[in-house]
Amino acid sequence: MLIAFYRNNRTKRRRESVLRAVIQRVSRADVVVEDQRIAEIGHGYLVLLGVATGDTLDDVDYMVKKISRMRLFGDRFKDSVQEISGEILLVSQFTLLADCRRGRRPDWGGAAGSDSAQTMFSAVLEGLRNEGISVSEGRFGAHMNVGLVNDGPVTIIIDSRGN
Repeated sequence: MLIAFYRNNRTKRRRESVLRAVIQRVSRADVVVEDQRIAEIGHGYLVLLGVATGDTLDDVDYMVKKISRMRLFGDRFKDSVQEISGEILLVSQFTLLADCRRGRRPDWGGAAGSDSAQTMFSAVLEGLRNEGISVSEGRFGAHMNVGLVNDGPVTIIIDSRGN
């Protein structure tokens, strides 16, 4: 009886769409596309950003504020990337929205389509730059080799609907 209850509730559960970021504190990071380094940063954040279907500018505003003000530097995590004059490397990564609950192949049905994802990605990019942060970017939609030296390591996952 308990198993039947669990199965019925499990199949009704839907993953909510959410703008998702993985923030890694790095001492350096770079992006290479077709054997050419197209972006690189020193001390700061590598941010992998996944845009979901249904994400809005409210999600973008939330994410920009969280990324720019998150205190992940200094003793006891007291400084933000802004406060240390750090840099950000922003990379689009739809695979962050993989649903792996069923089978062996991830389902990316929750990821936004290319046009809307690029619009939201660009809005996050512009928002971070408007915060006064030096931001480099990967190439949207390209196969990228992303290199980094994770400082700590410190890695944080942020979902916009977690607010």
